Amino acid sequence: MIPIDTNKATSPTKKIRWYKVLYIQVIIAIIIGILLGHYFPTTGESMKPLGDAFIKLVKMIISPVIFLTVVLGIAEMTNMKTMGRVVGKSMAYFITFSTLALAIGMLVANIAQPGSGLNIDASTLDSSKVAEYVEKSHDSSLTGFLMNIIPNTILSPLNNGNILQTLFVAILLGISLALTAEKSRPLIDFFETLSAPVFKLVSILMQAAPVGAFGAMAFTIGKYGIGSIGNLLYLILTFYVSSVLFILLVLGAVARYNGFSIIKLVKYIKEELLLVLGTSSSEAALPTLMQKMEKAGCQKSIVGIVVPTGYSFNLDGTNIYMTMAALFIAQACNIDLTLQQQILLLLVAMLSSKGAAGVTGAGFITLAATISVVPSIPIAGMALILGIDRFMSECRALTNLVGNACATIVIARWEKGLDTKKLEEVMK
Repeated sequence: MIPIDTNKATSPTKKIRWYKVLYIQVIIAIIIGILLGHYFPTTGESMKPLGDAFIKLVKMIISPVIFLTVVLGIAEMTNMKTMGRVVGKSMAYFITFSTLALAIGMLVANIAQPGSGLNIDASTLDSSKVAEYVEKSHDSSLTGFLMNIIPNTILSPLNNGNILQTLFVAILLGISLALTAEKSRPLIDFFETLSAPVFKLVSILMQAAPVGAFGAMAFTIGKYGIGSIGNLLYLILTFYVSSVLFILLVLGAVARYNGFSIIKLVKYIKEELLLVLGTSSSEAALPTLMQKMEKAGCQKSIVGIVVPTGYSFNLDGTNIYMTMAALFIAQACNIDLTLQQQILLLLVAMLSSKGAAGVTGAGFITLAATISVVPSIPIAGMALILGIDRFMSECRALTNLVGNACATIVIARWEKGLDTKKLEEVMK
């Protein structure tokens, strides 16, 4: 197993054997995990610690990576107005495409009608299965979310791994260093020196990616079984097709307008996508995604702001899932929602998707928060999709990852912080 090394992989003088390439190792691990989970489900379930351990390893390094990238990026800025523009344009981009994703999920659900014909009596559903998620959704109000961005101490984000708290502290420290550049030069040099071993550590940890992907996939198939998705396969298929079309058509159009190909971008981040597919966690790919965006010619300060913020605010896959799943439940229970009710659902989802950002299982928790505000849809109906949520979470995470990679390049181009020659080189 080898660490990710883009330069080495593309070197004309050295050709790596196929079985040593990281993404091929991850593919093989995923296939073995599926086979083990299917034919030996008990053994597959017991592999869960391998997946959990890998995700913990990655989460261990996420905060230092974000902290160093953002602090150094902002410290090098000579104009604070530039940072303000980056943040403003990022939020405008996120809100626009998140809303568009919600609308697409609603449109496809109305056309495909994945829940029609199930004729479920909502009173017969066991709401106790989703009570845990409903309870968590009550704690994910927008106000609570914003208050949670402020950490208890300046060092606590590095301990608790909260992405937005780390970003908040890093931005403040980066601004302070930029405003006192001459006096702060020794500290800036120290952070630059520290970043080298930290990113090397990321490379070392990625060697365990196939093991983590194997453990997570074996557990998922072993616990839930491939057969468990059969009766709801149409919903899963509809969601996956909608997400692929969103990437190819919507993000594809944005990418084309900004001078790059979404297909080539997907190929460029294939290692990260396979890692997310295997672990069902987009956080597993965050450190290497930031590295790759810098290698693609995006300015460090822009990468440091857009990628971590996008992980909380630019959730295209989650948004498609939310409106589609809510309408599926309504259709399954033979509840006809008016256009006004569906628009209300979309507006509530716009807010709740931000409130539950960064929470484990955010997709399902956000769905609970949304449905609870629209009384026409029975909250107990969430039990219908609880069993397949794990399979849908992979597609949510994959779509979110592609959306954030695309957003980073687009915003870097808007800010003239994109080296187009570098981008063309890595896309080849």
